[in-house]
Amino acid sequence: MILNERDLRHEHVLNVARQMMTAARTAPKGKGIDVIEMALITDEALEMLSKKMQAIAEEKGLKFFLRDADNILQAECLIIIGTRECAQGLNCGHCGYATCDARAKGVPCAINSVDVGIAIGSACAMAADLRVDTRVMFSAGIAAQELGWLPDCKQVFAIPVSASSKNPFFDRKPKEQKPQ
Repeated sequence: MILNERDLRHEHVLNVARQMMTAARTAPKGKGIDVIEMALITDEALEMLSKKMQAIAEEKGLKFFLRDADNILQAECLIIIGTRECAQGLNCGHCGYATCDARAKGVPCAINSVDVGIAIGSACAMAADLRVDTRVMFSAGIAAQELGWLPDCKQVFAIPVSASSKNPFFDRKPKEQKPQ
């Protein structure tokens, strides 16, 4: 049997993405409380996410959303990672408030923010170990959050994943908005 790498690449990248999600799940969490949620995005869902990013670019005038909207379509898949809101009760003050109870509604618990960052770092480290290309994109994460793909999650980030001869997520040119 002869198996050409080009024929196997897509399934391989999906398997790497699954391993990245495992790495994120097993990453350390504040007080051992897991508030991380994740999903694997492929195919037509990638196209839906790209369209949402284009709409956000038009609505808010953020050109880099257009660049990133095109860029994620070069990925084999994309992982979204977010955190549910859960004050850790440490009264650490890292959120800017003296106590967890004093924290204003909508202000994220700093420990939750750290947890999602560590999970992202673990996922990207796994990707690097397995030699696939990634880039952390808050733009695609915002679009996924607006689409409600990780219900009850705030601070959603996206990690597109690719295995091609050149990393499509770097050396990117700015995308121009279409004239109105």
